[in-house]
Amino acid sequence: MKLRNTIILMTTFAVISDAILIPFYPQFFSARYGVTSPVHAGAYVAFISIVVMLTLPVWARVAKRLDAMHLLVYTQCAAGVLSLASYWAPTVPLFWVLSLAMFMCKSSYLLMYPYMMRLEPKESHAHTIGLLSVVVHFGAIAGAVAGGFVMQVWNAHACIFAMAAGDFAQMVICIALIRSHAIPRRCRFANEANAEAGIPVRTLRHRLPILRLALLMLVFDFCVYLIRPFMSSYWQSVSDSPNELLSGAVFAIPGMVALAALRINKRIAGQNRRLPDHMIGNLLLCTAGVLLQSIEAPLWIIVGRVLFGWAFFQIVVKLDVTMFALSTPASYAADFSVINFFQNLGVLLASFAAGAIVDETGLRAPFFFAAAGLVLSALLSIWLLDRPRASAASGTAASPSATLSTDLADSGATAHAN
Repeated sequence: MKLRNTIILMTTFAVISDAILIPFYPQFFSARYGVTSPVHAGAYVAFISIVVMLTLPVWARVAKRLDAMHLLVYTQCAAGVLSLASYWAPTVPLFWVLSLAMFMCKSSYLLMYPYMMRLEPKESHAHTIGLLSVVVHFGAIAGAVAGGFVMQVWNAHACIFAMAAGDFAQMVICIALIRSHAIPRRCRFANEANAEAGIPVRTLRHRLPILRLALLMLVFDFCVYLIRPFMSSYWQSVSDSPNELLSGAVFAIPGMVALAALRINKRIAGQNRRLPDHMIGNLLLCTAGVLLQSIEAPLWIIVGRVLFGWAFFQIVVKLDVTMFALSTPASYAADFSVINFFQNLGVLLASFAAGAIVDETGLRAPFFFAAAGLVLSALLSIWLLDRPRASAASGTAASPSATLSTDLADSGATAHAN
């Protein structure tokens, strides 16, 4: 098997392993430790984001000297061991310590994204990003459904074994790749750092377009992730069904819709027709989808999830393409780090806010807060994205909308599935 295909397979295991418990942490803590506080579940999800944000830069620095494939052998093995250790944690604090340490080690698999892109020729980057997008969406779907199945057939504890199995599978794949491709321990890209010395330093004025986009993405991510932590609990309360497999499938609907949207976008682009990428229209459609989910009827929740999934995918892809339209090749890494920080901050704030909102006002309230925030996002997008932009090089730049249609068709930019 080719190195690229094997890395994609390994990424699939990683995404599935990550997504197994994401929709079910409220049920997990209730069944395992008797903790029913929504604030607790929201805080735990938030701390997962925090530890990933803090440890990924550390792994990136280590990977400058030690090849990422060798690094993952150790980190994924440690993640699997810590995951198994958390199974026997008798108290909530000890479970927090062991499981968050597990996520610290697990976060190193994210290094595979830049690792693979460096191995790929530049002309195939767009196709590779699109393929990774499909993997992320498929993994989120499979993980949510697998988590529901495990909880339904066995119990909440068994999900930990499923997560550990994913970590050990990655470790085995890394060992096989190292042996079959004779990958040295020293990072094969170590000498590339010297080429970065000539990149000019940009002023704050030149970075304002990226910072404006980052602000919009922070607000948008906060809104869409506000409804995520308690989606399965909300569905179970509305449907009067404790079936975790079904609630996992409902949670994964936006991911399924995203896969369909990716295929539809490619077909539309092949016919030289305009893509359904209008920002304001999709933000309003996303708002409608969120409000439909607040109706306490299973049919309307499903319809809302479908509309939400379609609009969410189109918005995220267009925002990603806008980022690259505003940036320059020499600044891709720096600009992406800024965007990624603001996105993680939005997810982090949403995790804390969701628990507090549900604790005070109930499971429906996050949908109304999210809908109000999406309307604010629509207003912000008018002000932030339609302003004249100046490029760092010449003082003028083509509007990103001029390049979005073709880039959107080619990029398949990675997006969260839910």
